[in-house]
Amino acid sequence: MNTSSHGMTVNDFGLDHAHWRNWVGNQTCIRAARAAPASEDELCSLIAGATGKGMNVRVAGSGHSFTPVALTNGLHLTLANMRGVKSIDREKRRVTASAGTTINELVKVLKAEGLSMLNQGDIDSQAIAGAFSTGTHGTGAKLPLLADCIVGMRLVQPDGSVITVDETTPDLLLASRVSLGTLGAISEMTLQLTDSYRLKERLWREDFESAMEMHDELAEKHRHFSFFWCPYEESRHLYCLPDTSATSKTGRTADVCEMKVMDITTEAPFEREFEKAAYSSDVYPIEYVANFHELEYAVPVQSGKEAVRAVRKIMLEDFPEAKFPIEYRFTAGDEAWMSPFYRQDSVTISVSGQPGVDYWDYLRAVDKILRSYGARPHWGKMHFLTGEDVSSIYPKAGEFRALRRKLDPDGFYLNDHLSQLFR
Repeated sequence: MNTSSHGMTVNDFGLDHAHWRNWVGNQTCIRAARAAPASEDELCSLIAGATGKGMNVRVAGSGHSFTPVALTNGLHLTLANMRGVKSIDREKRRVTASAGTTINELVKVLKAEGLSMLNQGDIDSQAIAGAFSTGTHGTGAKLPLLADCIVGMRLVQPDGSVITVDETTPDLLLASRVSLGTLGAISEMTLQLTDSYRLKERLWREDFESAMEMHDELAEKHRHFSFFWCPYEESRHLYCLPDTSATSKTGRTADVCEMKVMDITTEAPFEREFEKAAYSSDVYPIEYVANFHELEYAVPVQSGKEAVRAVRKIMLEDFPEAKFPIEYRFTAGDEAWMSPFYRQDSVTISVSGQPGVDYWDYLRAVDKILRSYGARPHWGKMHFLTGEDVSSIYPKAGEFRALRRKLDPDGFYLNDHLSQLFR
């Protein structure tokens, strides 16, 4: 346990009533106060000062969530000044980093040290605490979500004390891996790594039915397999996808899947238009323009093809204005209590609405389809779950809520959105 003695108050960092917005602008709030602590002691003092005044507290990370998870009208924190690798255990292949460290900052250090993350998603600009604790994942039928590699963290409690979470507290570790910041403000994380590896990436184009026929074989054969289904010729431009028509077997420009496989390689680094080999974390990310509002659910893997067919059908027949691609990825099951993949090997199906248009009927129609397969949402992506839904599809929901109430009985780390789900 550790309580800060710096004695700082919220006002030491300035009262501010300005708006905050997330990266795509679909979530905003007016903060009573904001702060950017530079150390765990400052973080503890700020939180204790705010809760002592009855203020709620949320940490915004890099603002990459599409949901209201980071909103508050109380103390709004950024850990942008709490960044960097604190230690590396070479023997155990573990790294301890401050919670505000971004993924791309972390992997630069790992590359120099001959280490790699076990997996990554296709965006690497998020803060590690925010990305991991909302259920961010990559793709790979035998690879779990990113939070599975968390072996330790430090959680600042509402009174400013700190709980150390590690393998000696197994239930707390499994609960806090995907906790959306409701069990405390994460100040640092310890992650399990692996030896450095290179990936060979290959991109090509298939028509939809061919992709479905190859689906099981590609998922089994390759470490990573994913695709974007593009309903119209212009769809790939919306996600900045490369034009793989040169490698298409059909020559079609619409209603096709932009396919990707990645495997560990010993080949020397190289790069061609639709194929390359490089250090793992130089291959995983892709470029996006923040012009979409995304919904993503994890569907049991055995229902993946049927579910994506159903979503594709309503896009073509009922919502032809929905031009953003479907993204389709694989994730292995894990043991984190509130993980979308809790004890469930899954595929994730993502769709997007275009900012500035009324896309709610479309997203609700997709939600209805995917939930009929027992799907669970990525907590940082748009969804329509209620507290009752959470109870029915997350086996550990009751235990998670009980633990949250024990650590934060007054709900200082909740907001309206999180109270509906986890109070």
